[in-house]
Amino acid sequence: MTFLPTLSCRLCLIGLALVLGSGAVSAEQRPRVSIQGLTMAEGPEQSAYRVGTGDRVKVAVFDEKELSGIFIVSAEQGISLPLIGGVRVGGMSLREVENAIVFRLKDGYLKDQQVSVEVLNYRPFYILGEVHRPGSYPYVGNMTELNAVVLGGGYTHRAKKGQLFMTRATDPERLEKPVKTTDIVRPGDVIRVAERFF
Repeated sequence: MTFLPTLSCRLCLIGLALVLGSGAVSAEQRPRVSIQGLTMAEGPEQSAYRVGTGDRVKVAVFDEKELSGIFIVSAEQGISLPLIGGVRVGGMSLREVENAIVFRLKDGYLKDQQVSVEVLNYRPFYILGEVHRPGSYPYVGNMTELNAVVLGGGYTHRAKKGQLFMTRATDPERLEKPVKTTDIVRPGDVIRVAERFF
């Protein structure tokens, strides 16, 4: 009489442990997945690229070759397209640029038009301060601060090696902040290598 209740209790406990255990595992996995998704969607390295002065963009208007072409974003943050003229695109994501062009085309020209925009050449970045060749350089994807220093001819003898400051092109306040040599450079960024005083 005591064997069956004990066996059933043991089975119940084992089943409960399995349910709780599997629930704990899935509960751990769900936040991990959502956190990774948040990082990919909203992290600074994954955020949508913002168009700026000096970018060379390709605009393709579906089935309208005369309206398509390659354009350079001007100092006034705009591009001039056939038929519709100037479109201000500075600070916009590529999707926003597409929407802006579609909106202008709908205004008395074309309806339900498909437009795609891609960046062919990104605007340059700048390196200043204690490097041998300060100036502007073409942007290359996944470039680090140290790569930028090498492009600038390396540190001068007066450089405070490893002490870099950067002004992000996407920062509306244009604040200069310290960065690491492993940080990623983005189009339009301004890097400054500090000078040592001893």
